[in-house]
Amino acid sequence: MRNLLRLTWLETKIFLREPMGAIGTILIPVLIFLGLGRTLAPRLPKVPQTTDFVYHTVPVGTALFILVNAILSLVTIVSIYREGGILKRLRATPLRPVTILSAHVLVKLLFTAATLLLMLLAGRRYYPVDLQIPVVNFTLALLLATFAMLSIGFVIASVVKTARFAQPLGGLVLYSMIGLSGLFFPIAGLPPRLQMLAKLLPMTYAVSLLRQILKGDPWSAHVTDLVALTLTFIVFTAVSSRFFRWE
Repeated sequence: MRNLLRLTWLETKIFLREPMGAIGTILIPVLIFLGLGRTLAPRLPKVPQTTDFVYHTVPVGTALFILVNAILSLVTIVSIYREGGILKRLRATPLRPVTILSAHVLVKLLFTAATLLLMLLAGRRYYPVDLQIPVVNFTLALLLATFAMLSIGFVIASVVKTARFAQPLGGLVLYSMIGLSGLFFPIAGLPPRLQMLAKLLPMTYAVSLLRQILKGDPWSAHVTDLVALTLTFIVFTAVSSRFFRWE
């Protein structure tokens, strides 16, 4: 545990040495959340569609933006470390492989939590609508979604040889899944083939779970989403364990 905490602290300091990374991870999502809320809520008519957009789509979309940024950052760092031989040297130390990889995951989770906390605090002070967030349940749902998506990120980092291609490929995969997830328009409105594809994508179940938990639904109403995200984590973790390369 001590080695894990030391390595996590070291990776945190390395990440903060690049100010643009911290700004993109923490400040930009919060500013997007506040900007959309303050701009749209006072001007849009108070009808169910616009209320749902401001109350649920904007917060969930911002949370997913934070999640995807964290995953892309992790994919890039792992790829850079492998390409530069850093992973190979770390593996030669007394540190266990699980400790090395867990430290990277913890850093991303910490920055994700910090961003969500700032978003929540800023929203309570400045957000122009009465947004009531079930903080604990929404955080747990986002944590489950994050682990499921992180497992996909590790597969990308495992099979792509260089950091030059890892981040663009990760962005293409993750943002494409958001586009088909039902966040911005109903899946029922898609062509039949795209509907079938959307139902196979884990991001669809992440959006469904986050949106409905935000609305106050109980966990028991979303067993399918929970099972889908759990299976995603198990399957893709097994795949990344099989194909992950240290050099």
